[in-house]
Amino acid sequence: MNVLIINTNRNAFPMPVIPLGACLVAEAAELAGHDVRVLDLMFERNPLHAVEQEISNTGPDVIGLSVRNLDNNDIRNPAFFIRDIVPLVNTIRRATTVPIILGGAALAVMPEEIMRYTRVSYAVLGEGEVVFPHLLENLAKGISLKQAPGVAWIEDDIFGKNELSGASCTNCPAPDFPRWINAKAYQSGLATVPLQTKLGCHFKCIYCTYRKIEGPHYRLFNHESILEAIERFASAGFRDIEFVDNVFNSPYANAMTLCEALAQRSNNVRLQSLELNPLFVDDALLGAMESAGFTGIGITVENASDAVLCRLGKGFTARDVYNAAEVVKRHRLPCVWIFMLGGPGETESTVRDTLRFAESSVHPRDVVFFNLGIRIYPGTELESVARTQGILTTSPRDMLTPVFYMSPEVDFAWMVSQIKNSMSSHLNFMNSDSIGMSFLPLLHRIGYKMGIRPPLWKHTRIIRRGLRLFGIDS
Repeated sequence: MNVLIINTNRNAFPMPVIPLGACLVAEAAELAGHDVRVLDLMFERNPLHAVEQEISNTGPDVIGLSVRNLDNNDIRNPAFFIRDIVPLVNTIRRATTVPIILGGAALAVMPEEIMRYTRVSYAVLGEGEVVFPHLLENLAKGISLKQAPGVAWIEDDIFGKNELSGASCTNCPAPDFPRWINAKAYQSGLATVPLQTKLGCHFKCIYCTYRKIEGPHYRLFNHESILEAIERFASAGFRDIEFVDNVFNSPYANAMTLCEALAQRSNNVRLQSLELNPLFVDDALLGAMESAGFTGIGITVENASDAVLCRLGKGFTARDVYNAAEVVKRHRLPCVWIFMLGGPGETESTVRDTLRFAESSVHPRDVVFFNLGIRIYPGTELESVARTQGILTTSPRDMLTPVFYMSPEVDFAWMVSQIKNSMSSHLNFMNSDSIGMSFLPLLHRIGYKMGIRPPLWKHTRIIRRGLRLFGIDS
């Protein structure tokens, strides 16, 4: 079949994200014997016109729409990405009558709601590189799509889905990105090449959807296949690689073994991972990551107060957060500390606890990022908490449009002012306003031409100081 896969993501903040899922599905469909093309809308000035032209030029038999995120998770400046899918679907339907199939990580979170909102009758759930080829086979043979594993559908206004069963491949999923997208354009925007070492998450944070997207059990990828993928990327000139696991350093032994194997290979790559759990941060791990070629890490702590950490179900304590900070100080590996304020149990006292940690325990060369409020997703424990407290009255179906949790025990305006006051005296601090500046993509391109390579956040103090000279509050 003639297959067109469209990457619908156009959000370039804080930087453009290479569409791992869309490229994986494209390669899987091609290996199954189909003619496949990827249309990436990230850099298209007129995306609807680009879609019309592509359909006219290639005449696809089926069109897949890759949907990465529901929204931007920003309580102060929310952006609802699913809204942009509607005119895209309408444009496709004016141009052709071929089947439209939705897919991507967002579909695993709220499949029925997205399908009803966009009025698309079929969607891929689970791992698209496994499901989509089966779906195409059914289409080619004239078999009902409802018989394919991992497919969701709406028929006669009734939603149904087939579960995907069976073990997935243990080799690292690493497509040949330049075959499918303009990888150089992503590089000039300081994007990193995404790579996963595993799927699944066994943590039980009350707000998170990773367990729903990837499952509650770890599926570790073969380390040799990860090393081979990195060598392929490096030989093609893509040396900035980011491990995008939901938690890189769990299981701890798996992360250590991989780092030790990486240290034995001289690939001349710059590695990152922004999803480290402080519970598993020690000198041995950071030393192994430095030897492996890491140039930046992120520790997702969310809070530095035991009261809030317990309510969030993080599985670690404030003591673990402080211990991780002491470990980081003993190394030269740049670190960004990621916080999410306003969760259940947040008070003025707990906000001050977190600010005290950031101001006193984070090294000035490192970076702190503050996010406010928590996006509420249906089926999470946070939804139950919000309904019990009377914060949330919206029906689950209407939660597709962003809804957020903010602790009733703390004044939002007060918290915003406290963060801004702290940022004014700490130039290594950021918030969502900092990464949403309209000129940020231009700043990325200028930085790339000047020889700056990811992560850009390493230069937060210099950038904020420079912007201040121009009167820009960042």
